[in-house]
Amino acid sequence: MPVIALRGMTVLPKMMLHFDISRKKSIAAVEKAMVGDQKVCLVTQKNTEEADPGIDDLFQIGTVALIKQLVKMPDNVIRVMVEGLERAELLSLDSQEPMLIGEIVKTQEVNPAIDYITIQAMIQITQDKLEEYGRENPKVGKEVVPHLRTITDLGELLDQVAVHLSWDYRIRQQVLESFLLEDRYALVMRNLVTEIEVSKVKRELQSQVKERIDKNQKDYILREQLKVIREELGEDNPLSDADEYTKRLKALKADKEVQEKIRKEIERFKAMPGGSQEANVVRMYLETVLDLPWKKMSRDNNNITHGEKILNEDHYGLEKVKERILEYLAVRILTKKGTSPIVCLVGPPGTGKTSIARSMARALNKEYVRISLGGIRDEAEIRGHRKTYVGAMPGRIVEALRQAGVSNPLMLLDEIDKVSRDYKGDTSSALLEVLDSEQNVKFRDHYVEAPIDLSNVLFVATANTTTTIPGPLLDRMEVIEVSSYTENEKFHIAKNYLVRKQREKNGLKEKQVTISDGALKKIIHNYTREAGVRNLERQIGSVFRKAAREFLEGGKQVIEIRSKDLEKYLGKEKVTFEDVNEEDQVGTVRGLAWTSVGGNTLQIEVNVMPGKGALQMTGQMGGVMKESAQTALSYVKSVCPDYQVAEDYFEKHDIHLHIPEGAVPKDGPSAGITIATAILSAITNHKVYAKVAMTGEITLRGRVLPIGGLKEKILAARMAHVEKVLIPDKNRPDIAELSEEITGGLDIVYVKTMAEVLKEAFSGKETV
Repeated sequence: MPVIALRGMTVLPKMMLHFDISRKKSIAAVEKAMVGDQKVCLVTQKNTEEADPGIDDLFQIGTVALIKQLVKMPDNVIRVMVEGLERAELLSLDSQEPMLIGEIVKTQEVNPAIDYITIQAMIQITQDKLEEYGRENPKVGKEVVPHLRTITDLGELLDQVAVHLSWDYRIRQQVLESFLLEDRYALVMRNLVTEIEVSKVKRELQSQVKERIDKNQKDYILREQLKVIREELGEDNPLSDADEYTKRLKALKADKEVQEKIRKEIERFKAMPGGSQEANVVRMYLETVLDLPWKKMSRDNNNITHGEKILNEDHYGLEKVKERILEYLAVRILTKKGTSPIVCLVGPPGTGKTSIARSMARALNKEYVRISLGGIRDEAEIRGHRKTYVGAMPGRIVEALRQAGVSNPLMLLDEIDKVSRDYKGDTSSALLEVLDSEQNVKFRDHYVEAPIDLSNVLFVATANTTTTIPGPLLDRMEVIEVSSYTENEKFHIAKNYLVRKQREKNGLKEKQVTISDGALKKIIHNYTREAGVRNLERQIGSVFRKAAREFLEGGKQVIEIRSKDLEKYLGKEKVTFEDVNEEDQVGTVRGLAWTSVGGNTLQIEVNVMPGKGALQMTGQMGGVMKESAQTALSYVKSVCPDYQVAEDYFEKHDIHLHIPEGAVPKDGPSAGITIATAILSAITNHKVYAKVAMTGEITLRGRVLPIGGLKEKILAARMAHVEKVLIPDKNRPDIAELSEEITGGLDIVYVKTMAEVLKEAFSGKETV
């Protein structure tokens, strides 16, 4: 009889089944059967992966089946529908032909002397168990059980149970091989009872899971099922998130108030469904507060000599800043605690404010964190968002503490003068509590909602100017001026720090490339114009980059850069300083101005021409400077009778005031005495000393008021080779703080009134 080897399936008598065949031998066996009596022997393979099975690869017991239908499918696949007829034993197999031909012997059920009552009892028990199975699996019970209850033959009933229940083919093979009714009954009943018990356990597990969760949360159901299964099997469960948080809370060093709040949040978290949105919010909150260093502190440096050494290693000059840091360190050593000062470093760009803060952290052995405040408009950036909002986050202060990992870091508030405000709140107002040593002991972040002690944090703020910092905020900080560097200071900074840094950055060694002192001084004087040293570092870096290329391409062993070589490396000189005039002139006076890149001299020019008394002002003058010019003109008009100026002079003449470099905006009141001197000089034809420069605000009555930015203005006067500088008398303390290096060689005259200014400025000569 033709034989077909089946993979992963077993056919029982009276079983209808569809299966696909694609192996050539199987197709040939079907074709041979169709030519004959349409019968074929179906035998199951022991190994489903075997492509060409022999007799040893097949189970010995199979089923003779009748082919009911054939359907050709794509890709040379034939779908066969068969009906199992009777059991058969495969005695031998001839696989030499194009198909499997087997010698088959039909087998009969071995039915020893089982009495009728026993058989009926077996049938009844089987049907009862089927009813129970149907109750556990209602869908199967409706479709299968009624049909099985109509079968009265025990052997057929047992076969049909194996056919209709979704059992594995190996179990069906065991049923097929059970010739003894008692063995077959025991086998079927054992598997049927197992199915019933599995269904019961499954239902109980599902019932337990439903009590805990919402049935629609599929992910949560799977997790809970896994959890219950592990509990039933007695396996150890991994620690849940809540248990982990509780463990971390026990190890947390914090106040009782904080610990109690976190404990309540953990309890809330335990009661929430795992996949809910609210649970995720609480999880994020717990992760944040448990990461905060509530009372965890680092050990500060208590060696004042070591601190001074590090500060001197990192920065040249800046004596006031270093002095203040060492004072703080000394107080801390003596008191064992000491309140942390709130320092604000104010100065032009590039003067090293941010790097000073880093050096402070290194000198004091503190963790360093930086918060950039430039352009922040939202108050929530400082105080955080309420955690009820989607995507809520803690503020930058709390996030910086979390990043530092200790509660006493050095926290740099960079560009504090550039915070702004909008409809979401005033950022600078939010900083008031942070920077008040009386209030920040219990700083409250909207997200954390628990008092955070910031009193151990050493706050250092940086700003370019104090004019844009609100008064209440400025009042909370100790302002330390980081003023412009002199050329001598820039030279020492470049020689001791910048050259070494840029040489290493560009992969060069000292023995390969050297730069002379003269070259450094020329770069400072003729290639940069700034208050700090940032652009100077760029120019030195540019020189070393070109030297590195020259070193590789030119094959030189040593490159020496002198001042005469700079044009090759940096091009023509970019900065020139306007010297004072050689001769005394009428209507031309030199003033002193402060800019963000240092001081500068302004030559103010006044012309008088026939007209109707108008004052024309040009040169991009700001509102404050224009008001100062009007004040100066009013003062000049009031003193003109002393200089024999005609009473109707101003009715017949126009005055044109101009400040050169018209493309550069200028503003401020400190040019007042300069403008007044220039106007009076032009009207009275008195010449003004060429080598004198002045700065000061003027009042209507001719008093001279103090001004700022004096160090930068004095440096600008030295650059322009001015011999005499007139400054307000009230600025004497500022001059006293300047070093001899800055003021040396200058004749500094203190003036209280315009009369004193004119006495020093006018040369005593008149022009005709």
